[in-house]
Amino acid sequence: MVGNGATNWSYDVWPSFPQTLKNFQIIEQDLLDDWEKQGCAAFFHNVRPATKTPECEAMGKRMMDLSGQLNWYDLYRHNYDLPATDRMGETIIAGEKRTYKRGMTMAEYTPFATHLKDSPAAQAVNGDFLSDYMNREDVREAFNIPTSVQTWEQCSETLRYNVQDEASMWIYQVLRNQTELMFYSGDTDGAITTYGTKQWIKELGWPVKDAWRPWMTDG
Repeated sequence: MVGNGATNWSYDVWPSFPQTLKNFQIIEQDLLDDWEKQGCAAFFHNVRPATKTPECEAMGKRMMDLSGQLNWYDLYRHNYDLPATDRMGETIIAGEKRTYKRGMTMAEYTPFATHLKDSPAAQAVNGDFLSDYMNREDVREAFNIPTSVQTWEQCSETLRYNVQDEASMWIYQVLRNQTELMFYSGDTDGAITTYGTKQWIKELGWPVKDAWRPWMTDG
């Protein structure tokens, strides 16, 4: 199971972002048309060279200006700004007081996404409630987490990312017919967009056993 995984740089992140912005009525159709007409392209973490013409750079800036205050990982979600003094939480584990960082900013969540660093929303904090919940002593006990294990934070400050030029699409061909694969995509995610996911899945060329349909719950 892979949730919103970066799979194919021809579609994921920037290549599918302009179309997604248009689908959400964040940018106008004319801007998308001009972007495509000019052959503009930009890519995650500069894994491939972007189009550096003045026209393309101006249109890219226009897109970021129009979307910069949105939550890049959920285009419908508010960005909740917490005061800096609220970033650290406290919990009691086995009678000992422990601290942890509450929530995450977009800049912390994807430090490798350099184009987000200048976004007005890059420092907005999300998920503080999740940090508080996961660090409750009763929740840790329910997950059978030993008391010796550190407190939980949404974004590791020690993890270092290594971006592969081929992303992860190669693994689907390797695992085909060996194991069942499930890829799910957040339909309001602006980073690994559902629009991009549909494109690389189509590129696999695998036979479709069950056609696209609405997924109904309780009628």
